Amino acid sequence: MGASLKDVAALAGVSVKTVSNVVNGYTYVSPPTREKVERALAELEYRPNLSARNLRQGRTGVVALALPELDAPYFAEISRFVIAAATDRGWTVLIEQTDGLPEREREVLDGVREQRIDGLIFSPITVGPEELAARTDTTALVLLGERVLDGPTHHVAIDNQRAAREVTEHLIARGHTRIAAIGRQDNPSANTAHLRLAGYRDALRAAGIAYDDQLAPPTASYHRADGARVMRRLLELPEPPEAVFCFNDLLALGALRTALSSGLDVPGDVAIAGFDDIEDGRYSTPTLTTVSPDKAQIARVAVDMLDAQLSGVRHSVRQRGSVREVAADYRLVARESTLGRP
Repeated sequence: MGASLKDVAALAGVSVKTVSNVVNGYTYVSPPTREKVERALAELEYRPNLSARNLRQGRTGVVALALPELDAPYFAEISRFVIAAATDRGWTVLIEQTDGLPEREREVLDGVREQRIDGLIFSPITVGPEELAARTDTTALVLLGERVLDGPTHHVAIDNQRAAREVTEHLIARGHTRIAAIGRQDNPSANTAHLRLAGYRDALRAAGIAYDDQLAPPTASYHRADGARVMRRLLELPEPPEAVFCFNDLLALGALRTALSSGLDVPGDVAIAGFDDIEDGRYSTPTLTTVSPDKAQIARVAVDMLDAQLSGVRHSVRQRGSVREVAADYRLVARESTLGRP
């Protein structure tokens, strides 16, 4: 059995309530008293019983994470960070895969398969502001990604348009002017694709390079096979591209395979860049230049947002007001696929 609050209180010479205040981070404890309690906590190696705390607060200790594809490396990595941040709070994470289907996303929004959960972190593909505004379920909710911007719900995303502009500027700075884009989607709900295309076009415009629709063909989905297929079409053009910006790393890995199979040198004949910084790109040959979102920060902020909602009155975010939009950090990671080998 581990040490209890009563054990810590006895060692520190304070009340159990004072120890509880220190453990829960309340600020109205004097510095000398806090120091005594913290010494006692360390000496007894006190660990809070998070499950018991959840029960006392009337919670299940279970939150849900709903994502389009669990086998997509980006979402798998996000899941790992969300689970780690939730575990720190004693929460269990229920994972739901929506496949980006409208009916599945609406089911998730209206209640995860009748499961009783405390909160939901949700990365939607089709759900928009209208569906969120009509939501009747009052479960705490945080959105990931850019499907709904300036919506009625707490939201965490990176600035996709700016990031796409930066990676395209990197290709331009390497001396490329005929730059293709793989990942364009004409579906109105494909906000990620629209933002990354806009950033790509922003960079071209700023550099005085005309946008060529042939160099940005539509892409059905964002898997390796799609990148390979679209890259093959681009290489068949009378004037193939000198560089290619792919809207995610899976597309880039598919494009890289096609280029190398066609006998091209990357980046000597064609430079390739991706987006997401999945682990595969760090070990491909050549290694992949990419935009690296701070996935740990995205997960941590989303869990913090849920925790803040759960600590307040259990009503919808709209009723409480103060909806938060957080732009997570990212960085451009330049590797061999655009720089060449050292």
